[in-house]
Amino acid sequence: MRKRNQAILIRLTDNEKNHLQRQAANAGLKMEPFIRKLIMGVNISPRPPSNIVNLIREVNRIGNNINQIAKKVNSENCINQTQLDEILHLLGEIYREVKN
Repeated sequence: MRKRNQAILIRLTDNEKNHLQRQAANAGLKMEPFIRKLIMGVNISPRPPSNIVNLIREVNRIGNNINQIAKKVNSENCINQTQLDEILHLLGEIYREVKN
């Protein structure tokens, strides 16, 4: 990591500081990293809501399970009813997670 040894003093009104704090919080960052990203021209997106983060994590977990089943099916060149039922069950879980 680069050594940050240069400091800049900037004066803001209360409204400007509050706005900056809200923007940084919306991005899930502290003010200093937020300002650094702005200076470097990084496009800063708001942090997704926690339920979306949890949904992404769950869908990834289910996707990994489906991928493991697919690898096994490909190596055996066949699929049995149990494997098919498991895939359908996992796809149903994805559907339920997304629907909530």
